[in-house]
Amino acid sequence: MSGIAQIHKRVAAKRDLIQHYIHLAENAGVETAERSLLAADESFSDLARYPAMGHELRLRRAETAGMRKWQVKGFEKFLIFYLPRSHGVSIVRVLHAAQDWWNVLGLI
Repeated sequence: MSGIAQIHKRVAAKRDLIQHYIHLAENAGVETAERSLLAADESFSDLARYPAMGHELRLRRAETAGMRKWQVKGFEKFLIFYLPRSHGVSIVRVLHAAQDWWNVLGLI
């Protein structure tokens, strides 16, 4: 079991995914919303296997040290904020690029 990359989605990240799903379903159709969830899961799996591939954010707060940012494959406007862990990743948030994510994450 130790060789399997693990993905932990925090409550806020799960809530983000639900909100994005609803928005896409209402504005682009259910099929697009479904594809976005599949793409997010694929991206999470990629990050769990290769946690260093995201862009490291230079942050001052200890609780956000090491946080990285990556895009959802095929839905590049959706940004994944995550923390690498010894056996995978912890998905902190999934935010739209147009959002003031620095503020949302409490980084400023």
